Amino acid sequence: MTARKALRLCGVIGWILCGLLLATWVAVLQLFKPAFLNAQRQRLMRWWLRNLIRLLPLRLHVHGQPTSETALWVSNHVSWLDIVVLGAQAPVHFLSKAEIRHWPVIGWLAAAAGTCFIQRGRGISQSLQEQLTEVLNQGRSLVIFAEGTTTAGDRVRTFHGRLLGSAIDATVPVQPVALAYRLNGEIDRVAPFIDDDEFSQHLLRLLGADTIDVHLHFLPPLNSREHNRNQLARHAQSAVSQALGLPDGTIKSSPVELKSAA
Repeated sequence: MTARKALRLCGVIGWILCGLLLATWVAVLQLFKPAFLNAQRQRLMRWWLRNLIRLLPLRLHVHGQPTSETALWVSNHVSWLDIVVLGAQAPVHFLSKAEIRHWPVIGWLAAAAGTCFIQRGRGISQSLQEQLTEVLNQGRSLVIFAEGTTTAGDRVRTFHGRLLGSAIDATVPVQPVALAYRLNGEIDRVAPFIDDDEFSQHLLRLLGADTIDVHLHFLPPLNSREHNRNQLARHAQSAVSQALGLPDGTIKSSPVELKSAA
């Protein structure tokens, strides 16, 4: 292991331990000051993620800005790093399988960050849409990765419209978000978390990498009152493809599933 990788690894481990202390404090607040908790939790989480980005070999370039309204962000998906980058920008919530809540470390951090844990089972599409609508109606913005899987960053897969119905039901805008990882102007090959990649091995590769430029594009919001869910998906996909300079995705992907760490 190189000295650079070792230093980065020590920094990340230390920062995760700091995150666990913050998660403990949030749990205490939940018991005594639940009304105060949500805004405080979001501020802490953004602060923690911004500093995590500084410990990783990432250089962030933000284009545009997130809408100030409650919104459903719809993004392409390349890596677990997407969650770090997006979560550092604004008070947004992510989705995760309900089982993740009980995982050591990751589950504690996710719960402290206000992750929305989703129950899966029979009739999941309708049930999931109702759960997302309820969160949006509470004034909490959500992020979904509408491709249903990660890519190597060289394509934009088909955006599935089934989950975008929650934006229509909650009458909130859909904001397309485009993410790209670049090394010397070319598509970076280290950042993508794909196929059978394993988290710890991927993290070690990342910590040994040269600085990666992360381009984050906040694109004009779409009015959910003017489109059905499939139209919203097509418009969001087209906007993301154009922002990334990639072909407007005709590559099919499997039905949307919730991924735990990606």
